Amino acid sequence: MIAQAVLDAPEVTRQSLSRLRSAAARLGRGVKFMEVCGTHTMSAFRCGLHSLMPANVALLSGPGCPVCVTSQGDIDQLIELARRPGITLCTYGDMLRVTGSQGSLEQARAEGADIRVVYSSLDAVKLAQADRQRDVVFAAVGFETTTPATAAAILRAARLGLENFTVLASHKLVLPAMRALLESPDVQVDGFLCPGHVSVIIGAAAFEPIVQKYGRACVIAGFEGPQIAAALARLTEMVADGKPALENLYSQAVTEEGNTDAQAIMYKVFAPADWQWRGLGELGGSGLAVRPEYAQFDARVRFELGRPVSRETPGCRCGDVITGRATPDQCELFAAACTPVRAVGPCMVSSEGTCQAWFKYRRVNNATKVRSVS
Repeated sequence: MIAQAVLDAPEVTRQSLSRLRSAAARLGRGVKFMEVCGTHTMSAFRCGLHSLMPANVALLSGPGCPVCVTSQGDIDQLIELARRPGITLCTYGDMLRVTGSQGSLEQARAEGADIRVVYSSLDAVKLAQADRQRDVVFAAVGFETTTPATAAAILRAARLGLENFTVLASHKLVLPAMRALLESPDVQVDGFLCPGHVSVIIGAAAFEPIVQKYGRACVIAGFEGPQIAAALARLTEMVADGKPALENLYSQAVTEEGNTDAQAIMYKVFAPADWQWRGLGELGGSGLAVRPEYAQFDARVRFELGRPVSRETPGCRCGDVITGRATPDQCELFAAACTPVRAVGPCMVSSEGTCQAWFKYRRVNNATKVRSVS
């Protein structure tokens, strides 16, 4: 039924799928493309694109889910901070059920921790402004898409003179992760479906080094099935022709230079720093740390948290899934010990997680595992 929904799509989608198959027939080998956006991951599964791909073309999920790439050490630090008396922790909903080595934020809240789900970083600023006697910490995760909003919150807190507002930042940059994957000997990626939301901020031209240095095709696309199909067709054609290039198929939202105002506010407050990723380890210049001039709003400085230490959950292969080294059904926990109701890893927790997408739309071969859940 999912595949039929795509087949009934407009003529442009049928043409894209036809082009995809024609180019795939010229390849002479198998190719793997990777989407670097959690929204692309979920959309591709929801509209059944994987079932329509030629046998020699695979679409892998990459490190595009902000919650999924957050290291276990960062999550542990967040939970430890939330349990401290006198602190109100503000977080986006996806982070609540992510399990650390000492439980989750959801468990901490059940035990009495003051944890609030917010929809904007400025909601946390308002809470700090309303009660200046209580420390309010905003848990900041995400890529370049959400970082400017966190920077804006810090600048607003500075203007208001809020001494009780801080940010525990785990923001990351997309390009260092893409480079790390291409330089890894055990990951094969022939081209990238580049993230639409991030591209709005950093601009299409930011991906040019991936083409020039690594010879990989890059296509920027929107999030609907027809847009993704068109991008996959173009990627396959470029590989078949032996002419990798950068193409922007989302020009209605993405410009060459990106949102320069958002970039300016982001780098006014944050500076690139070495950062730990789930599945990729520590990558140089891949994170964004609060600049020293705004240190009073850095929770790691205020509460002397130190450097987080990561301890991966035994058996969980989330790190392999988000780097294209494994598919969810290759994890022994998938659809058995780990389900959306009882998630072990963040890839099953997050609404943009690959494991959750597989569980919802592609777990036919895991029927035995599903039945084994007590």
